[in-house]
Amino acid sequence: MPNKDSHPMTDLATSPLSRRAVLSGGAAAGLLLTTPLALRAAGRTEPAIDRDTLVVALQRNFSNLNALVAITSDSNRYLLQIYDTLYGFDASGALTPRVATSYTASDDGLTHRYRLRPGVRFHHGGELTSADVKFSLEHVLDPASKSTRRPQFAPIIAAIETPDPLTVVFRLKAPDGAFPNKIAGYLPLIPKDYGSSQPAADVFARNPISVGPYRVKAFSDGESLGLERFEDYWDAKPGIKRLLFKVIPEPDSRTNALLAGEVDLAAGVPPQNVARLRGVAGLDVIASPLGSPLMVNLYSNQPDQPLAKRAVRQALSYAIDTPSIIRNVLHGIGDPLATIISKHYPYGVDPALQPYPYDPKKARALLAEAGYPNGFETKLYSGNDHPKEIAEALAAYWGQIGVKTSIQRIDYATWAQLNNTRKTSPMTIQQMANAIYDPIHPLGGTYGRDGTWSNYDNAEVQDLIEQASPLRGAEARGAIFRKIGRLLNEDAAGIYISELYDVFAKKNTLFWTAQGGIGLLNFRQVAWA
Repeated sequence: MPNKDSHPMTDLATSPLSRRAVLSGGAAAGLLLTTPLALRAAGRTEPAIDRDTLVVALQRNFSNLNALVAITSDSNRYLLQIYDTLYGFDASGALTPRVATSYTASDDGLTHRYRLRPGVRFHHGGELTSADVKFSLEHVLDPASKSTRRPQFAPIIAAIETPDPLTVVFRLKAPDGAFPNKIAGYLPLIPKDYGSSQPAADVFARNPISVGPYRVKAFSDGESLGLERFEDYWDAKPGIKRLLFKVIPEPDSRTNALLAGEVDLAAGVPPQNVARLRGVAGLDVIASPLGSPLMVNLYSNQPDQPLAKRAVRQALSYAIDTPSIIRNVLHGIGDPLATIISKHYPYGVDPALQPYPYDPKKARALLAEAGYPNGFETKLYSGNDHPKEIAEALAAYWGQIGVKTSIQRIDYATWAQLNNTRKTSPMTIQQMANAIYDPIHPLGGTYGRDGTWSNYDNAEVQDLIEQASPLRGAEARGAIFRKIGRLLNEDAAGIYISELYDVFAKKNTLFWTAQGGIGLLNFRQVAWA
């Protein structure tokens, strides 16, 4: 290993980059330590309002309560509270029956049949039938709905049939081994008869109706959401009657609201606050895996750019010390990645696959081999939803091998718009969430030839993605995904930084377990001591 003088991130106390992080974006840690509320010897453990109510502090506004239309990051907060699905996922990511009691698929994989549970009621009193399931998917497929789920279903759905009120049959144009996962993750159920002449997309954006354990009581300008327990819920009812979500965007304000007892649970706790909160009596800190790799997506399919050369991509990977970034920038909340497939997916990760080691000497040699002995200039886009110190750390490491990196720091909404239209060239920091516990979600989107965020073209990888498409079962699909993971690692298809974790802090008198692997908030099993 190189000595300390050649390492930009080894020592948090002496590194110029690390000092800059502590004094600028990392200043939140200082605020936590110096704010009077943070000096409490113990947090307040009684409920913020009463034992029938849970108050949750969130980091982002609500923009749309229609879980069949909204983007994943928006619907993650409310989906499992308001809505329910035919099948769902247990804590390990395995498919489990919800409002359907059984599921069968034909041998050719083209017919998928679900049998509904009788007597399931919607929040407005109507009873769930197969016609409602059909309407829910048709709502997604309707281009006028502008559903973010539509690309997952439109290419494969041939027909939706309702042979009787408790049976729904999906017929596909081609086999899709991930189809049951897509139904579980992408098809919340809404009623066909929703009692309004307005389009369903407009009605459900503010006042959704479904069959979940809570129903909407109040929704205020995207800044707060009040839910009340649905007493006719078909399954075991949650232990708390009311949920109140309060949007508090500033991280330290969320932390201080918890310390003051004004909220019962805070989501999105910044990594720099974790150690301090773990020392506060009466509080629990939970780091829940998101199954969401943090990475740099590379535009490697532009032949006139340095990133088109594998040696350059490998050089950028060897040039960074990801364990040090995790330790010093993410404050230890993370794990190194070898490829885009998270170890928190139920299948598909190759445990023998290793991340690129930190080797700046080899990185410089690879640059010279690729025709860039003196490095080159490049740009790195970064949305403000990630700590700016991540981009600064990458630029510092790459600067040591002669790659001068200009950081393009922009707000998340602008970044998302640019990234979704492939305008973040030549590279951008991004994360890949997974709403269906199957690796095809991040793989297809990032490395498939027609993926929404794909700037990569590898015939061997594309062939394996297509081979995986009709396969069913964890064993068969997992074997293909492990092959893809090895190819992506060898090809340095992306710069893989860390597994991501969603960090929560809560009063220790609140019984609640985070849903790991997909980042969905789940308050179906929650109670006060």
